[in-house]
Amino acid sequence: MPLHNLNALTIGVPDATAVRGYYEDFGLAGEDGGWLSTADGGKQLRLVPAPHRQLLRMEIGVDDPDDIGWIAGRLRRIDVAVSQLSPDSVTALEPVTGVEVTAKVTRRLVQHPSPEAPHNQPGLIERPEARAPAILREGKVRPRKLGHVVIGSVDQATSQRFFTDGFGLKVSDEVRDTAAFMRCSSDHHNVLVQGAPVNFLHHTAWQVDDVDEVGRGAMAMLEDNPERHAWGLGRHFIGSNFFWYLRDPAGTFSEYYSDLDCIVDDALWSPQVWEDDKAAYSWGPPLPPSFIRPEDLAAHMTGAHGTP
Repeated sequence: MPLHNLNALTIGVPDATAVRGYYEDFGLAGEDGGWLSTADGGKQLRLVPAPHRQLLRMEIGVDDPDDIGWIAGRLRRIDVAVSQLSPDSVTALEPVTGVEVTAKVTRRLVQHPSPEAPHNQPGLIERPEARAPAILREGKVRPRKLGHVVIGSVDQATSQRFFTDGFGLKVSDEVRDTAAFMRCSSDHHNVLVQGAPVNFLHHTAWQVDDVDEVGRGAMAMLEDNPERHAWGLGRHFIGSNFFWYLRDPAGTFSEYYSDLDCIVDDALWSPQVWEDDKAAYSWGPPLPPSFIRPEDLAAHMTGAHGTP
């Protein structure tokens, strides 16, 4: 596909200083201009002041200027106005949530695997007379890249159409009448739009090397701030990834994840429509009700926004 990456997000929050400190604890590196960076993806999260938490902008990477014209034509065919157009970028507002989405010509992200640690398995000893390297890790967990973003929409079908028919994202899987998992890369999903009683930002997800890094990262975040815990450790059914969710000071969930399904050849993947009971997780703690309907949604609906 001409799309190749979820490049960056701009999120508005009431207290950008507090939220920035949280994401620096999470493992992102602080940069100038409100940006935070990952180990492989560079500047991928920008925090700016806003009355309440909200996703403001999203940037998707494409290969060349021909892709820009292709997307601009698709947007016009579904009657979505192009707000900005140049040889190397095209921008439009998602009509339901108001998120500004830009496709921009950027270099493809190249990731190099970490040295593979051998694993002992039933009937297969690959690491004799040696402790597992993962238990000896001491450095701070540092996310490798931004993986995906999840937004709630009061008109899920229209939002989904904007991303698929307009920008060309592909649907990997769906939850019946509820959500669409869409990709702009080989990752199983980069954008998830779910039906909701109000438009809101649900969570962002950040790739780490393996399940040990998921656990190490979350435990470090909770050591002095147990209130940050939201849900985990577990493994999703759709997407297959290990997960642990935490909550930032503005109320947005952030996810450490590893081992996500990847779709390299579209012809070899069959999207499916799943029921709710299969959508959330394969194993892990029970799904907290506040994860599906965050506690501040009532404030979003009434306009009484504030930091939870």
